[in-house]
Amino acid sequence: MNARDTPAVSEAVAHRCLRRVQALDWDAAEARLDAEGAAVLPGLLSPAECRAAAALYAQPERFRSRVVMARHGFGQGEYQYFAYPLPPAVAALRAALYPRLVPIANRWQAAMGLQARFPPAHDDFLARCHAAGQQRPTPLLLQYGEGDYNCLHQDLYGEHVFPLQAVVLLSAPGRDFEGGEFVMTEQRPRMQSRPLVLPLQQGDAAVFAVHHRPVQGARGVYRVNLRHGVSRVRRGRRHTLGLIFHDAE
Repeated sequence: MNARDTPAVSEAVAHRCLRRVQALDWDAAEARLDAEGAAVLPGLLSPAECRAAAALYAQPERFRSRVVMARHGFGQGEYQYFAYPLPPAVAALRAALYPRLVPIANRWQAAMGLQARFPPAHDDFLARCHAAGQQRPTPLLLQYGEGDYNCLHQDLYGEHVFPLQAVVLLSAPGRDFEGGEFVMTEQRPRMQSRPLVLPLQQGDAAVFAVHHRPVQGARGVYRVNLRHGVSRVRRGRRHTLGLIFHDAE
């Protein structure tokens, strides 16, 4: 922690994030996840909290690594992975969202015939990741400028993968940037890919499948693969907070 991240500040942030997460319509979110593989959680952060989170990008001491997408063929733009300890708001959101997503994740695993199940507490799941050598934190900040984009991808990072993740849009569409839509594709067996665009406003989060999800077909449940990315930013600058619940090797 630094002077801004005192225990009192961290506790207040954690309580505020928990209240907002608990107030969301989780029945509707679960229905959208089952139907589409993604759901919007409106108003997870206030505009002031979004600006504060985006400002962290200019504080290199907060991060363990920086990735320039063009160097790796990932697109254009860049992102930074946070170091531990995470900033209070990032840690609080990760901890508050995980317990709400665990029942969905375990139900999906069972439907797809997968053996792994996830514990109720995020700390217990992280302990599992760390024991397997996945010890590097995965929450990240992404920064896009004019002409930047993110290719379709999956955030896997190791053997232990939590099947859902979240992103929070920190910038205001139409004011801070234009373009830069959050996009997904879903590939069903023997069918063409299905596109999905999630209309996010500043402070909204998208929760979505990391890798695959179950779909009920005429002959039972089958898996479909999903990828996500960001379309080209036509103007301005776009910041996003990414919340991945498994850590990396």
